[in-house]
Amino acid sequence: MSASYISKSTIKADQMPWSQEKQQLLIQGEILVKTQNLNHSAQLHSLWGGSVTAWMYLPLVRSHVWQQITDYPRWVQYFPDITKSEVLTKGDVKRLYQAAQKAFFLFTAQVEIYLNVVEVLGQQIQFQMEKGTFEDFYAKLEFQDYGEGTLLAYTVQAIPNIPIPSIFIQQAMNFELPANMRKMRQVLCRE
Repeated sequence: MSASYISKSTIKADQMPWSQEKQQLLIQGEILVKTQNLNHSAQLHSLWGGSVTAWMYLPLVRSHVWQQITDYPRWVQYFPDITKSEVLTKGDVKRLYQAAQKAFFLFTAQVEIYLNVVEVLGQQIQFQMEKGTFEDFYAKLEFQDYGEGTLLAYTVQAIPNIPIPSIFIQQAMNFELPANMRKMRQVLCRE
């Protein structure tokens, strides 16, 4: 697909929320992470759960990144814990089913989620939980041209259905989301 189908959404270095040093780390492959407090979120008001945004630079044109990331069954390649990712219905609002398995100290957690997916062509994907093994879940991917490649911002807000204090959820998300994004970049850049 040609890049012409995607509207221009370019971020310039002086518009970045980071210092020049952090921008250089981003270009060199670092994943930048920011944790937000859910208690200030109108969507997710709880003492349990977490919210994290991670930014990643991809040395690929945005149209290519978009095309690959919106191939939702491929998410099992991007995120090692996802065991199934299936598009149930297509249209303006897609329905997506995902299942994942995560090993913890003494047990393995299995989760499944049905998501409503809204895409703004080449710019943004929003995932809103319809039902699943979370109290609440929301995610958003944002795509912008940056230098010769693409800046991808991935925000995840989640409240598990078991009471786990926010600090533990956010610590796990701070570790897991960057690791998952590194794997995603590795798969995307191999092609």
